[in-house]
Amino acid sequence: MELAFIPSPSRGVLYLGPIPLRGYAFCIIIGVFVAVWLGNKRWIARGGRAGTVADIAVWAVPFGLVGGRLYHVITDYELYFSEGRDWVDAFKIWEGGLGIWGAIALGALGAWIGCRRRGIPMPAYADAVAPGIALAQAIGRWGNWFNQELYGKPTDLPWALEITSSADGRVPGTYHPTFLYESLWCIGVAVLVIWADRRFRLGHGRAFALYVAAYCSGRGWIEYMRVDDAHHILGVRLNVWTAILVFLLAVTYLVLSSKKRPGREEVVEPGASDGGAATDDEGKTDAEGKDGDAEDEAKNEAGSAKKT
Repeated sequence: MELAFIPSPSRGVLYLGPIPLRGYAFCIIIGVFVAVWLGNKRWIARGGRAGTVADIAVWAVPFGLVGGRLYHVITDYELYFSEGRDWVDAFKIWEGGLGIWGAIALGALGAWIGCRRRGIPMPAYADAVAPGIALAQAIGRWGNWFNQELYGKPTDLPWALEITSSADGRVPGTYHPTFLYESLWCIGVAVLVIWADRRFRLGHGRAFALYVAAYCSGRGWIEYMRVDDAHHILGVRLNVWTAILVFLLAVTYLVLSSKKRPGREEVVEPGASDGGAATDDEGKTDAEGKDGDAEDEAKNEAGSAKKT
């Protein structure tokens, strides 16, 4: 008999009149807002304009959602296209099912489009939003709690997750709350990236690469604990292989980038540093006015010296 456990919600959707409020979607929306908020603060601190992160997120977020759903549908196609399944369910994103690998990949494409339109270096933008993305993942993982999905092996630990639903092959019981493990891990990744960025002044995409490498190192062992159906290669879950591959690519980028382009970008958004300069009635900045006054004073002194 379990003395303690994490209870699952009785349902993952509440209704505000005829409007459904789904916990999964709610977690994703909150995560996006947190990522944009933190990314904006970090972008301004690096010398960028306020609002730029949100403007580019308008491109990155939709692309990321589409990419995440595509990865899930492709890697779990039997859930939607096998006998007895309805392919229309592939579009029901609110019922769960987003692959972070596809979300980051296609989200990066959307961010690249947004950065290109603004004349902003993509690596600098990625560095600014990296810890915010980790926090967004930490919040988004609680959507799995609302849907009673993606849990781990059976356990009687005090923090075990109680599964009450028997739908889609679930067996009620207590299991490892892998959604919680990954949520806490992502918070740790965000803290690590913020600390390392301040300590080593990471630039040119290295803060983002650190986020990717740190996340993958945790995703590997968390994925190994999960018991949901998944494709296997050589007896290992597909997402574990993906985590290993992406981890190696991120570490390789960290090493090569630090040698090729050390330091941090001095300018992340062209013209951003010019916006706050005060001007006088003639349209000159304060600095220009002071330089002009000094030049006039020097001329007057030179004229007085000639007269003497």
